[in-house]
Amino acid sequence: MIIPIGAQNAYVINQGISREHHMTTASICFICDIILISSGIFGGGALLASYPLLLNTITLAGIAFLSVYAWQFIQSARQHNQDVSMATPTMSRGRRAVIIGALAVTLLNPHVYLDTVVVLGAIGGQFAFDERVAFTVGALMGSCLWFYGLSAGAARLSPWLSTPSIRRLLDLLMASMMLFVAGKLALGLYARLLAG
Repeated sequence: MIIPIGAQNAYVINQGISREHHMTTASICFICDIILISSGIFGGGALLASYPLLLNTITLAGIAFLSVYAWQFIQSARQHNQDVSMATPTMSRGRRAVIIGALAVTLLNPHVYLDTVVVLGAIGGQFAFDERVAFTVGALMGSCLWFYGLSAGAARLSPWLSTPSIRRLLDLLMASMMLFVAGKLALGLYARLLAG
């Protein structure tokens, strides 16, 4: 569930390519997964499902955030067209800004809650307590390997991925993906509001 390239994974890749606090980014994503997966498996999935207003609010915030983030990628791609500089507006930031960005792409993304809290919660909640613990540990090990591997891999490939033409292509692909996810969230929100 975490492998498809969504907003969170795109952010991790981006920070890995820029080599600016990329392991901090991976750590923030992993810590959020520890909290969300554990809370989902041990009862939080039912809580989130019982508050549709909370899910709708998170969805609206996610749509807004992804739209702004997509615009920043578009601006970055335009910059790479005009300038061979490899720095982008979204990456030349301090540790605090990187942490806030990682928290935003994680916690303002409704798919994160659906995948970790609701889906894994529903699967893990069926097991006895000991099996739940084992299931949680396994899910967290997968999350750890994914985020740190993705971050380290992007950093390792950054000399190739940082060339202006590749950066421009990546920026445009990530902007398209962000807009696609924002559109899917908007359609899902619209369907829930009609059904409600």
